[in-house]
Amino acid sequence: MRYATIGGQAVIEGVMMRNGNDYAVAVRKPDQTIEVKKDQYIGLNARWHMKKIPIIRGVLSFIDSLVLGMSTLTYSASFFEDEEEAEKAKAKDSKSDAVFMGLTVALSVVIAVVLFMLTPFFISSLFGKVIKSPMTLAVIEGLIRIAIFFIYIVAISQMKDIQRVFMYHGAEHKTINCIEHGAELTPENAAKYSRLHKRCGTSFLLIVMVVSIICFMFIRVDNMALKIVLRVILVPVIAGVSFEIIQWAGRSESCLVNIVSKPGLMLQKLTTREPDLEMLEVAIASIEAIYDWRQFQAENRAAADGNSQKTDRSNAGVSQP
Repeated sequence: MRYATIGGQAVIEGVMMRNGNDYAVAVRKPDQTIEVKKDQYIGLNARWHMKKIPIIRGVLSFIDSLVLGMSTLTYSASFFEDEEEAEKAKAKDSKSDAVFMGLTVALSVVIAVVLFMLTPFFISSLFGKVIKSPMTLAVIEGLIRIAIFFIYIVAISQMKDIQRVFMYHGAEHKTINCIEHGAELTPENAAKYSRLHKRCGTSFLLIVMVVSIICFMFIRVDNMALKIVLRVILVPVIAGVSFEIIQWAGRSESCLVNIVSKPGLMLQKLTTREPDLEMLEVAIASIEAIYDWRQFQAENRAAADGNSQKTDRSNAGVSQP
């Protein structure tokens, strides 16, 4: 099975899908109509021509995802603000929007680093008085990091608004799975497919946690300040390596890939919910604004037919004893 070149995220009462530089946000407005916004986002990889450089492309893709994700999330939320807040939002110029978005993304990164990188380190360092093995401490730190991440996911999943977002997250995955399995993209067909997907951001974050354990196991420094600095500056490297792993998983159906992907898929059961048909309709509107899924499926069928013919010719050429 060939994977579609689209991905996205759930937003407030909607779904954002991206295909290359094109993206579309579809939102179910309070009056129950679907608003679709189509635009372009030229990411850092495209602007700096880094798409073919491993690790670095992953770091830049992660930054792009944060910026575009925050922007589309803010856009979707604007449909549910009161009139006064909406007017204030419209009054902002593009420059102030860019500054605000940059500060928001930077603050989000700082909070994430403190919560998921530094906090586990400080907690695990308390065990240093009784555990002398750096590798053992690194494993404990990693397990604490995964535990904090798990608790965070469980905690936010109790919020009603987040549960709705998780349902749209499920709609995003189901529609992509529907396309990749060759079915006509309708709400009824998409509903039959899994709400889990190997290229999900949830799986990516879990891989980040695991890669960080391996990475920090080999950091052998005694100075506490240096340990903290290394944990901060290695975050982009860990994100870049994790990006390469998730991309590899998305291109393969091998047994090893399925084993590597299994924990992430299990975690997605927390970050996705079964969507209703109206949510799937929103996800489809987002896809169809920027992606020709019929052409994708036609190319898949043509490739499958070509491989089948090659196999038949190869078998016909084998001499029988």
